[in-house]
Amino acid sequence: MPRTIAIGDVHGCADEFEELLRILELKPDDRVIQVGDLVNRGPDSHRVIELAREYQVEAIIGNHELRLLSARKKNKPSLLKHDDQATVEQLTADDWKYLEAMPKFLYDAQIDTVIVHGGFLPNKPWQTQGSDLITNIQVIDKKGKAAKRSDAPDAAPWADSWGGSPFVVYGHTPRPRVLERKGSIGIDTGCVYGGHLTAYIIEDKSLVQVLAHKAYAHSKRLPNPV
Repeated sequence: MPRTIAIGDVHGCADEFEELLRILELKPDDRVIQVGDLVNRGPDSHRVIELAREYQVEAIIGNHELRLLSARKKNKPSLLKHDDQATVEQLTADDWKYLEAMPKFLYDAQIDTVIVHGGFLPNKPWQTQGSDLITNIQVIDKKGKAAKRSDAPDAAPWADSWGGSPFVVYGHTPRPRVLERKGSIGIDTGCVYGGHLTAYIIEDKSLVQVLAHKAYAHSKRLPNPV
């Protein structure tokens, strides 16, 4: 039976990405979708994109890719953060083409599942929500607006208010373990911070994980390593 496999935030962790892809023992009919933030923070964003092409991984746009592409399109290096510059220096023309082709989400009607980077507001049609919102949302603040955890530390995750349908598979918010809710699963388990890189197989709801070889970056919110 063909599998639909979602992979969490890679963040330039090429060795771990390659290890996970190998462990999954992919068959020709399997579909592999990565939830975004394929690049930045980790050591080798270029090789990560090479692996994504080699294994025919479909990657969703994350907030990191969105920022890189915005800076490039507008020719405004000032939009880039410190880690972004190292990535820009690594990327080839083919790498940029891969990033430019990333969709904002992927929806499979047969399994009523959408894969997105950050998430959705529950009180608006999910299909019409903009790229900035769905790549950055982590919590819902007191005004009912999408926010980052750092901006609304006491606010609940957006997933707590999402009952489905569709079922949502997402990344963006790193945690030591996956976050399972009735209508969603968050699979960013902080690989770049020394945690795990997680794959979620949608058909049987199973997880496959590899442990980070080291902590490549530091998180103010998570232990180091995760």
